[in-house]
Amino acid sequence: MLLEDLRNTREDLERLEQAIAERSLEDPKHSQSNRAVDLYKDNDGSRLREIQSISTGDTFDEFYKQLNNIKDFHKRYPNEPVENLERAYKRRAVGEDAPFPSEIDTMFTGEEAFGRYFDMNALHEDYINLPGSKRRITYLQYLDTFDEFEGMPRPDKLKDQYFQYLGNLATYLESFMRRIKPLEDLDRLFISFDEDFLKAWEKDEIAGWQLNTKPTTDGPATEGTGEGIWCPDCEKEFKNDNVYKAHLTGKKHIKNAEARKQRSADGGVTSTNGSSNAATSVHRLKEKAVAEREHRIRKLAAAMQTERSDTRANVERKQGMTDKERQQELAALYAETMDLQSADPAANDAEDQDEEGKVYNPLKLPLGWDDKPIPFWLYKLHGLGVEFPCEICGNYVYMGRRAFDKHFGEARHLYGLKRLGITNSSMFRDVTGIEEATELWRKLQLDKKQESTASDQVVQMEDGEGNVMPEKVYYDLQKQGLL
Repeated sequence: MLLEDLRNTREDLERLEQAIAERSLEDPKHSQSNRAVDLYKDNDGSRLREIQSISTGDTFDEFYKQLNNIKDFHKRYPNEPVENLERAYKRRAVGEDAPFPSEIDTMFTGEEAFGRYFDMNALHEDYINLPGSKRRITYLQYLDTFDEFEGMPRPDKLKDQYFQYLGNLATYLESFMRRIKPLEDLDRLFISFDEDFLKAWEKDEIAGWQLNTKPTTDGPATEGTGEGIWCPDCEKEFKNDNVYKAHLTGKKHIKNAEARKQRSADGGVTSTNGSSNAATSVHRLKEKAVAEREHRIRKLAAAMQTERSDTRANVERKQGMTDKERQQELAALYAETMDLQSADPAANDAEDQDEEGKVYNPLKLPLGWDDKPIPFWLYKLHGLGVEFPCEICGNYVYMGRRAFDKHFGEARHLYGLKRLGITNSSMFRDVTGIEEATELWRKLQLDKKQESTASDQVVQMEDGEGNVMPEKVYYDLQKQGLL
């Protein structure tokens, strides 16, 4: 059966060469080519023996022998399907049980645009909420500086929140690279990152994680931001040299210095033979783990500079767009998707059947202008799956942040505030509870009354006998003729 196997392999190669213009199937092509080359080499001589048996022996005996082998095979495997190579390599439509398009649709988020841009909004929120983060940077600034870690104080880098943030950032960048470069050997690239880090760590060349050196100022060596003087006893940074000198004479600093000296006497420092103690080793291991993640993030960011610059340009473009322009862009994307589906005759037939029958909407998606469910990516992009209830509107639930923000100026919400006796609605934005609204209105009225009373008592009047009284009381007594 080697000739049949060879014929089947050649047919498989021809089908692959025919479909290579439409689909990327290089790996099966190479594997089948190697298999065909091995059969042509005929290292064990079985191909030559089979050719001799067919050409020299009885033709019908060989034919019936192979036929019996085929029948025996199908008796042992009666449910084995027939291999149809034409169907295996034919491009299938979206609705014909083709797993490839659906996997691509779910592989990237709407913001990533099939691997063109980063989607780091959640990571940006995590960064600005870190304990040691003193600056509230924008998303654009974060895209430029997410691989720069010099601004974070060194002690804050050893906290669990920062370590978890680095892990999430490195995991996202690694996952994004695997998704946009599926044919590259990324495992070897990541191993090279680790090897480079270990070499640099042994040479103490990792930026921001070098061992303590001699101080260049009157105080200890500065850690963290590098803008002041670092006190290792209190683990605190001082911007001014005079403040640092005054701090050295404080009771708290003296107490911390004695405690640190006691820990050093108990074995907290290196011994005379140069061996590190257990506490120092554990501390250095923590620093190594954090430095390893920072090094990997720098390498991953450097390997995806094109996607990073494209993401920044896309964010700048969206920030400069009006709401109408955004709606037009989404409509254009939706129309492009519909055009791709309508280009397939099978898709057109499916649309005709859907128009005649009931609309299939298992996810309960909102309907668009054509009375059909909107795409799921558009549903996720606008956050329409998030519920925002409003008690003032009669516990009405708004789907999506945009509809929720818009309803504060609509008649339903304004009528609910009016029923509560509230007239100034501009002060009650983002207030949805009845109790909260009434309490806030009561407080505003009380503050307004107190402000009015205080303004009346600002001007003081004095009568002929030297009695001091508010202006209003003075004029009332004067009208009554009591002065």
